Amino acid sequence: MQTKLSYRIITIGLRVGLGVLALAAAGYAQQPSTTTPSPADLYCSGVVTDQAVPGDSYIISGEDSRYKSTFSTEDYIYINQGAEHGVKVGDQFDVVRATTGAITVGGIVRKGATTPWFKYENMLNRAMGTRYADIGRLRVVHVEAKTSVAQIALGCDLMQRGDLVRPFAARPAPQFHSAKLDLFAAPSGKKTAMVVSTKDSMVLAGPNKIIYVNLGSAQGVNVGDYFRVFRYQGTHNETSYQIQNMNYKAYGFGSTPVAYKWDDLPRQVMGEGIVLRTGPNSSTVLLTTTREEVFIGDYVEVE
Repeated sequence: MQTKLSYRIITIGLRVGLGVLALAAAGYAQQPSTTTPSPADLYCSGVVTDQAVPGDSYIISGEDSRYKSTFSTEDYIYINQGAEHGVKVGDQFDVVRATTGAITVGGIVRKGATTPWFKYENMLNRAMGTRYADIGRLRVVHVEAKTSVAQIALGCDLMQRGDLVRPFAARPAPQFHSAKLDLFAAPSGKKTAMVVSTKDSMVLAGPNKIIYVNLGSAQGVNVGDYFRVFRYQGTHNETSYQIQNMNYKAYGFGSTPVAYKWDDLPRQVMGEGIVLRTGPNSSTVLLTTTREEVFIGDYVEVE
């Protein structure tokens, strides 16, 4: 009796475990359930640009500042712009912050990407410019001569003193396409770039996550364009830490009499994403479909 019960418990456990794995796998292939990105996708996506955001308007402080150093949705905060600067009740402002570019790997922060994850990481980050994170949106509720009180209407992250404040600008909401991901799509022949960084400062990303690539408006990329993400096999630009050319050095791992070069092998299509914003040399891309994790260092092409 006890043996049968044990087998039953094991069987139930296996079924539950397999079910969880199936759901996780399904999540990577999930298509968007709506026709356009959500407001949070659009207004919390951030942008990379070599055009500096002016620092003349910023958050001074907020209510309960005697014990609060950060502020969240519905909190009242104070900005250094008032009636003398043309501010009126009802005006809206975006709040942004220049980020340091610190990257997290397995919970460990690589500050400034001093140890590159892929060969061209530092060079491409410098060429793209500064990443400005979207922190949220404010709505002015009270105006004085030199300052104003605003309520946080949308919070993407905790706001802090010194965060930059810019006049709100509506962003276009591009339409998702309905085409199924083609796993064996031939090269489009259009411009090619790389996944350089992610919004979450991680080395990998999945569906509904934001990545930044090194093609932008100066190269003809527009909001609503789609990027296909792919990976070459056997290149010297590895997207994870491992022994270089492991697949040809370890017997039984896949070694062959001939070491095929990357351009002799089919490429591996990883997923695709839609462009939400562009900088001069970068695009903010929402991953809509992925087969598995997309790493910084993977390639992208305009579809």
